[in-house]
Amino acid sequence: MDTDPLFSISGKTAIVTGASSGLGVTFAQSLAERGANVVLAARRKEKLSDLIKAMNSRGLSTTYVGCDVTKSNDVANLFEETASKYGRVDVLVNNAGYIAEAGTVPEKITDDMFEQTVQVNLIGLWYCCREAGKRMLSDGKGGSIINLSSVAGLNGMRGMPTAYQASKGAVVTLTQNLAASWADRGVRVNAIAPGWFPSEMTSAWVNKSNFLDHISANSPMGRIGKPEELIGTLILLASEASSFINGQTISVDGGVSSSTGLPFFTEEMFNYMERAVPKEMAKRIKPN
Repeated sequence: MDTDPLFSISGKTAIVTGASSGLGVTFAQSLAERGANVVLAARRKEKLSDLIKAMNSRGLSTTYVGCDVTKSNDVANLFEETASKYGRVDVLVNNAGYIAEAGTVPEKITDDMFEQTVQVNLIGLWYCCREAGKRMLSDGKGGSIINLSSVAGLNGMRGMPTAYQASKGAVVTLTQNLAASWADRGVRVNAIAPGWFPSEMTSAWVNKSNFLDHISANSPMGRIGKPEELIGTLILLASEASSFINGQTISVDGGVSSSTGLPFFTEEMFNYMERAVPKEMAKRIKPN
């Protein structure tokens, strides 16, 4: 694929967490298609194996490592295996995410719901940032860390899962802290804040016409995003085109967060979410 040299990532090595489905697959494929060596990381090894076979059959340079980002030993092993195969890590895409309390009002969220969401979205992300930072700093060559936040983390919103929103807001501040701490040693840390996009995590809602209509009506562009519309921002932050961009959270949301804020969830939409959420996910418990 011909690329403007400014945006080239050819020969770089990138790790993508949460890469077994959804946006993680889009990110991994887009990096590999542009010449990067890409390590896909996730808990579901069987899905990763199938993805790697498909990508490698196209001549892409990819491999996978089973990794639960909530376990620091797994994260350390991920980076060790990557360094052993490719020499170093140039780019980290912290994509792994989770929602345990979808559709649940705050006062009914259990300890486990809150802790599970924060464990993946914030603590697991921190483990990956820490390991990437140590390695990028140690050889003096720097690198780029790209965290996945969300427009849900930019302000408060009635009806948005509480732990999810809190954890994604914390990602924004963590990104700023690490960017300020590591910038003078060549490590840039930025975040992408997607709006509504179809993914495995959101499929229970965005694939339903009523919910989709509600979200689209509150978007200045009148629709949700397409996964490929995140690729431009990803490549910008992974390449030297963003060499002086640091500590920023870039919203890719069709203008939702820059207009009237996130869409207000009506009682009807609360009820719809409750019906749409799969049984294995937390359900909303109405207040007494």
